Amino acid sequence: MASPTVNPARLLVVLPSWVGDFVMATPALRLLRTALPGSLIGVLARPTIDELLADSDLFDQIHLDRPHGMMGPKRVASRIRPQRYDTALLLTNSFSTALAARLAFIPRRIGYDRDRRGFLLTQKLTPERRADGAFEIVPACEYYYRAARALLEGTDRGPVGLPPGAHMELTISRPQHAAAESILVRAGIRSDQRVAILNPGGNKPGKRWPADRFAALADHLAERHGLRVLVNGSPAEASLTAHVAATARTTAIALPPFGVTLGSLKALIQRASIVVSNDTGPRHIAAALGTPVVTLFGPTDSRWTTIPAPAGEEVLVADSTLGPLASADDHPERCRVDRIEFDTVAQAVQKMLSQPVAKRKRD
Repeated sequence: MASPTVNPARLLVVLPSWVGDFVMATPALRLLRTALPGSLIGVLARPTIDELLADSDLFDQIHLDRPHGMMGPKRVASRIRPQRYDTALLLTNSFSTALAARLAFIPRRIGYDRDRRGFLLTQKLTPERRADGAFEIVPACEYYYRAARALLEGTDRGPVGLPPGAHMELTISRPQHAAAESILVRAGIRSDQRVAILNPGGNKPGKRWPADRFAALADHLAERHGLRVLVNGSPAEASLTAHVAATARTTAIALPPFGVTLGSLKALIQRASIVVSNDTGPRHIAAALGTPVVTLFGPTDSRWTTIPAPAGEEVLVADSTLGPLASADDHPERCRVDRIEFDTVAQAVQKMLSQPVAKRKRD
């Protein structure tokens, strides 16, 4: 039975922690902003995610914190309680975020019934499962959108998928554009030179296409397509990006020494002609900004993070013969990312660079 639908006057949306997951939550945020024009919408995000939120009109106020550790939920609750939110939408799956919302005395709390937190929720959403009990593969964009729709309609039963026109979105502030331009100048890249960005990192080593192939791809992009190549990575991946840049025969520039932030990275990615990335945050940033992107998947199933059309993306997997009822997650050896051949990536790059792309610029 559907719950009574009462539009919240003061809504708190608890955002996912990972960069890519946050970007995939933006269609849900747009739905809420459009449906609740008179409501105050606040977001709770982990520190540094605020750089992705710069100049966005999707919310009215932001709280930066993470309810980690024994006292984390109590600390977060004490900081958001004075805002007197009447509804919390948890786009996270964690127990700690549900506990923080409860301790903040938010009377209506909506989220998926996972991580043994159902008793903390006033509206429990049921995640889809397969016959064997494992979670059904539902693209993250749809997963978050379904939660937002449940808040508005009082039920999570309804059409599956995103409506036509729903897409991921990001904005770039003037200071972020200026920071990116400064990086390009210091890297010796002129305004008339076309740029490619490679992203050889990832949160797990098993999801990383081999570094020497990224170096060979840097040479291919420079020699075949006349692109200047930037190698991106987090500060923790500085040695990896340096290795790729040093292994390339042509000049490739490792970005970590230039102090790239998420904000300046957005502007760099928008400036790029193409991004080639493992399954990690920059891939989603590129898709949200309309920059052509080639994404290398393995051994995880690419369908968990399917990006809504019309994003310009070419998804590469090691084994495309599994079929819709099988999951790459269940065949890690067959679907290792290093089984993706160099020539396959080079062909995908050629395809993406040969297609005209109209970038969605929201800055």
